[in-house]
Formats: sequence, structure tokens, C-alpha cells
Amino acid sequence: MSAPRLHIIALGGTIASAPQTDAASGVMPTIGAEQIAAAAQLDTLTLEDEPPLVTFEQLAQVGSGSITLTHLFDAVRSIRRAAADGADGVVLTQGTDTLEDSAFVLALLNDAGIPVVLTGAMRNPSLPGADGGANVRSAARTALDPRMKELAADRRLAAALVFADEVFDPLSVTKAHTTSVAAFQAGLGQGPLGWVSEDRLVLPHAPAASRAVPGWSVPDLSVPDQSVPDQSVPEAPTSDQPTPEPAPAFPRVAVLEVGLDDDLSLVEELAEAGYAGCVLAGVGGGHVPQSTVARVAAVAAEVPVVLASRTGAGATLERTYGYPGAEIDLLGRGLVPAGTLNARKARLALILALHFGTDFPVL
Repeated sequence: MSAPRLHIIALGGTIASAPQTDAASGVMPTIGAEQIAAAAQLDTLTLEDEPPLVTFEQLAQVGSGSITLTHLFDAVRSIRRAAADGADGVVLTQGTDTLEDSAFVLALLNDAGIPVVLTGAMRNPSLPGADGGANVRSAARTALDPRMKELAADRRLAAALVFADEVFDPLSVTKAHTTSVAAFQAGLGQGPLGWVSEDRLVLPHAPAASRAVPGWSVPDLSVPDQSVPDQSVPEAPTSDQPTPEPAPAFPRVAVLEVGLDDDLSLVEELAEAGYAGCVLAGVGGGHVPQSTVARVAAVAAEVPVVLASRTGAGATLERTYGYPGAEIDLLGRGLVPAGTLNARKARLALILALHFGTDFPVL
């Protein structure tokens, strides 16, 4: 039997960071994909009695706060190419600050039929106890497991997040600590899907239904991609004209969290500021102060407004409370329930729904 094939895509982040000449300037992502993988000692990871054949791709070299949906669309195309070249799985490394966001997007958009497993590091390679190599090794073991390929093929688990040997579902995972090497936890009270132990994947849980969203497909580069702004050089503005800002690549969606005695006056400015939608992280099951209902309803008449909960776990309520500002009232005024998605993930889902021209998905 031939050796399994693994493709590694690197985007930068702590796992790729090294100190600069001036120690006071901190670390920056400068380490490439092949060097990141070397710390994982993948040549000793024997599957089918052979170590994997590994290929590498440096898709970006940025901090995680600078990763964009355009990067992730490019990652989908890279995963498709890797699958066409015979890869059995993909590992994507990046910074941890937006690792949960990238995993969520790729879980919905990866249609290559092979899994992509995302990971990173909390300690950069220059520190004692750097965790990047161990995380990449566990991610590689997960990506190359035949069960993961089966789950990716029917879109039940097209992407996963692996960290500190635990395997997380992208629809619920969150970064829950700023510095801990075990920074990620599963939301919704469900725990991780599994874990890696002794170079074996233990996978007692898996999603039961496909996460494929009809109408959501990253276009190939041979097809004009409307997600990429026009790169042509605009005419120079005259002295009395302001310099135009480049058009955003994707629709802009705001997230507003509701607080005690909050008037939510900011929602009135969203459409004028160019936002195409809003996610409202309400208190409890998805509630706002009674005094704000009129302005929230007015915004929902202009742009899509998704109602989430600021708690970060559980599902948005839909038919329990009927007082003004509660979920029955708000959904009756046109707001859309986020279901089990937290506000951050609901924002990404709404951006993609607007981009692809579909309704907000039920996930």
C-alpha cells in the first residue's frame, strides 16, 4: 500500500514567529511551512507502515488578525488542488486568535472531499516548551485518518480544529484563554469530538448531518471571482475630490453586543456606514431592552439582522418569551435566529450568505 499523502498550508501566526534583531520589538511570523513541519517529526509518524509524503505551501505570512476571507477562499482552492494531486488530508497552520473563525469557514466551504485540520501554537518556537510541533503532529495524524476522509467526503466534518491533542468541532469551538497552551474549548457543552493519544486518533463523536450549504461554493480562479475587488488602477482624483477607498471584498457585517441599560443607538448608523447586515448578541436567549425595540426593528427593515446570544453557549430562543424586546417579539419584527452559532460565527455565516446570495443557513 502506498504511503499516505499530506499537504501542509501555512498562513503565519505564532507557530511561525521568531524574534527580531531588536529583542524589544517582539516576535513576528517569518518561519515557513517546511520548517514548521520539521518540528513535528512527521518522518516518524508511521501510517500504513510508512511515514506520510508531505508537500508544503506558504499561502500567507501574517498575524492571525490579518487573515481575510480571501485567504480562506484561496485555501479552499489549494485544498482542491491537493486533493486532485492525490493528498489524503491537509493541515493548515495559522495564528490562534482567529483559528476558530478560519475553521468555521472552511468547515462550510471545503468541498474537496478530503479533510483540512487547522492548528497553531501558543508558544513561539524560540520559547521553552514550544507547542507547535506537537500540535502539527496531532493535526497530521487526524487529517490522515480514514474516518476523517469519510466525514469530509459527505461534508459532515470537512474541517476540524486540533489543539493540545484534542479534536474540536469548528461550529462550536472557541478560544477561551489568551495564553494557555490549552486555549481552546468546545462550546455548547458538548466537549471535544475526540483526541490524539500515542499517535492514534480516538474519535468517539462525529456530526450526524452534512454541513454543506446549497449555493455556497468558492469559484475556481478560471471563473471571475466577485469576492476579489477590482485591481485596476482608478483614475486619479482631482484636487477637490476625496481619494476613494477600495471596495470591500466581502459584505460588511457588524456585531453588536447588548449590555445592561444599553440604548443600541449605534444600530441606526449601520446602513449609512456601509454595513450590509448586523448580528445582535442579545442578553440571555436573545433579548434587548424594551426601549430599543423600535430602532432595532427599523434597522431590520433595511438590512438583515441576526439575533444571537451573548452567552456563547446554547441556542437562541424562538418561542418562550413574549414581552417587548424578547425573542418572539424580535423574530416577529424580521430578525433571524442564529440557532446555536455564537455571534462571531453568525457574523461569518451572514457574510457568506450575503456574498453567495442565499438565506442565512440553519446549521
